[in-house]
Amino acid sequence: MGLEIIRVVDAVSETKDMDREIIFEAIENALESATKKKYDYNLDVKVKIDRLSGDYNTYRRWMVFADESRDLEDPDIELRMIDAIDVNKDAQPGEYVEEEIDSVDFDRIGAQIAKQVIVQKVREAEKQKTIEQYKDKVGEVISGVVKRMDRNGFYVDIGNNAEAFLPRKEMIPKEALRPQDRIKSILKSINDDLKGPPLLLSRVMPEFLIELFKVEVPEISQNLITIEGASRDPGLRAKIAVHSEDKKIDAVGACVGMRGSRVQSVSNELNGERIDIILWSNNNAQFVVNSMSPANVVSIIVDEEKNSMDIAVEEAKLSQAIGRGGQNIRLASELTGWKLNVLSETEALEKDDEEIKYNAQIFVEKLSVGEDVATLLAQEGFSTIDQGAYVPINELEKIDGFDEALVNELRERAQDQLLVEAITTEENLEENGPSKNLIELESVTESIAYALARNGINDKDTLAEQSIDDLIVIDEIDEILAGEIILEARKEWFEKGEITTNQQED
Repeated sequence: MGLEIIRVVDAVSETKDMDREIIFEAIENALESATKKKYDYNLDVKVKIDRLSGDYNTYRRWMVFADESRDLEDPDIELRMIDAIDVNKDAQPGEYVEEEIDSVDFDRIGAQIAKQVIVQKVREAEKQKTIEQYKDKVGEVISGVVKRMDRNGFYVDIGNNAEAFLPRKEMIPKEALRPQDRIKSILKSINDDLKGPPLLLSRVMPEFLIELFKVEVPEISQNLITIEGASRDPGLRAKIAVHSEDKKIDAVGACVGMRGSRVQSVSNELNGERIDIILWSNNNAQFVVNSMSPANVVSIIVDEEKNSMDIAVEEAKLSQAIGRGGQNIRLASELTGWKLNVLSETEALEKDDEEIKYNAQIFVEKLSVGEDVATLLAQEGFSTIDQGAYVPINELEKIDGFDEALVNELRERAQDQLLVEAITTEENLEENGPSKNLIELESVTESIAYALARNGINDKDTLAEQSIDDLIVIDEIDEILAGEIILEARKEWFEKGEITTNQQED
């Protein structure tokens, strides 16, 4: 019987290239399961196999509790000290006492062991081995051969007795894969709970596109060219931004390759995905212009506060700039990190005229100047009274028709208007300043309370009705602080049951 166990351990260990100890533990677990089935009542069983001879003994065991303990629940597997010392006089609370019982015959249950417990333990050990081998390779490109498929995705043999899984949602749309196809994927994540495949792959992540270019373009691995980012519509189109600190190197040309060989190689791996290689620039406006390729940008207006840009293109090129289903503008936006709004030249001019008229009207009303002067200010890009009050004098004097006397008069009027507005605000705060229950909130300092009041939020109930987006427009409040303030303001609502957790998340 012992020799049979040793033969099974040696055979499985050699076939699966696994530690013999794992196989011994698997057999012990199987024998324990078989022993429990032999009895009609609940019991805790421990099997111990001699690692040299293969002989084994079976023990029934109980967890020991102190006599005064109230935690004992199952007398079949638990004993108080007063009873445990009858089994083993050296019993101690928190330890097990054991009593040897008859062992089941290994030969009789050998087939069952092989099919169930051993196979399961071997699989778990293989998964753990694979996890250890690949845990530091997340984000790397992995090559493999498709072994089989099911309705959820494809199982890929990546060598070294390791298997990875490519979910259907991580496949390039309309890509036809069959068993024995060789594919490349990026290792997206590790599934370390031992349930399901241990390695999860992806072919749709922008990072996969980046890693493929690193393989195809030696200058990238040599740090002569840097990839700044990528965006993808998998299987259809992608954009990747590159640049080089060495002015002698054409970063875009190097990634394209001789007669397009390098970019074509990457495209072929991505099921024919069209790839725009964009020259990166640390000038945000220029980077956006480059990212709009192949559309040509006529003009661009940057709104840094809203992190957005209005892009004007020729009327005939408007559909090309937007792309099918908004594809081109969407990819450019994802690549640059800016919200992009594409307009035709006509629409851009109309919007520009509206903004000039709006800003000019502000200057007419607040600075008491004529429409011609107000329009000139607006046309030069002035949009607030602050700019008129504090912009350098020489900047104003550059405007056609503005002499020293007019500039000084405009600055004085602008500064007077700001003073009036400040006084009005303070007077308003005296009457409608922050309430006591607002100031008493732990997360609200006096400075923040007055900042809230200046924005029309002067009591706790009004604050509780706000969203995070409503508060982060205030200079002193970031997204994290906004969430804390709102949560504290709504505390009474939760206590009264007027709002649920789900409503809070909404």
